[in-house]
Amino acid sequence: MRTIEEAPVEEPQLISGPAAIEIAGLGHSYGRLEAIERLDLRIAEHEVVGLVGPSGCGKSTLLELIAGLLDSTDGTIAVDREADPSRRLANCAYLPQRDLLLPWLTAIDNASLALRNRGASRADARTEAHPLFERFGLAGFEDARPHELSGGMRQRIAFLRTLLAGKPVLLLDEPFAALDAITRAEMQEWLATALAGEPRTVVLVSHDVEEALYLCDRVIVLSGRPAVALAELSAPAPRAVPRPEAVTDPAFVATRERALWAMREGSR
Repeated sequence: MRTIEEAPVEEPQLISGPAAIEIAGLGHSYGRLEAIERLDLRIAEHEVVGLVGPSGCGKSTLLELIAGLLDSTDGTIAVDREADPSRRLANCAYLPQRDLLLPWLTAIDNASLALRNRGASRADARTEAHPLFERFGLAGFEDARPHELSGGMRQRIAFLRTLLAGKPVLLLDEPFAALDAITRAEMQEWLATALAGEPRTVVLVSHDVEEALYLCDRVIVLSGRPAVALAELSAPAPRAVPRPEAVTDPAFVATRERALWAMREGSR
């Protein structure tokens, strides 16, 4: 992994055994525009890895490449040992920035849409989704329409829909970017709890270094286009720690500053 010369960052964690996601020598270009340059990354099963970097550096492109929605220009990607793009897609659930809830469906029907797409009846899909509404703080809103819900509740339903797809890998593309600061902080804490209860292998794209460090086990700092890995940092606190306590811990603050330093140096 390329790092900034003399950057004060931690050594990458070594992963023993097979990786849930393995990327080697990955490069991608849009015609003459080079988006990603030779990226290597291994992610363990149930590990949560964050990608941070400047706008337009290729973070969302990387998620699409992992999911098999784009074909890479160079290098290889394997998800649960599957390198074929269609098979990678079968192992990945993608959550974009917008919740994309269908306005004519109720909350529970939106959440259980993935089950319906897999052939479940409406009644069976609702039965499977219903217990998770209470666990995710949505009890009593099963029959609400999207316009009747707050932004945070809509994102919870979108995440629940992603989870019910039953895929081992979740690709989250700035899921809280459209929320206000207070709701965003609440949703970060909620997502940390949700992932503890429903573990998945997760790749999270974020512009917010603090968000990534709070939610993830490791954070990869990417440079501006073409994206290269500038630094890799281990999160200093467990995800289950309440957010106010976690983000003010001296070790957390120091790690955040190292990540910001790497981003500043990489943009010069």
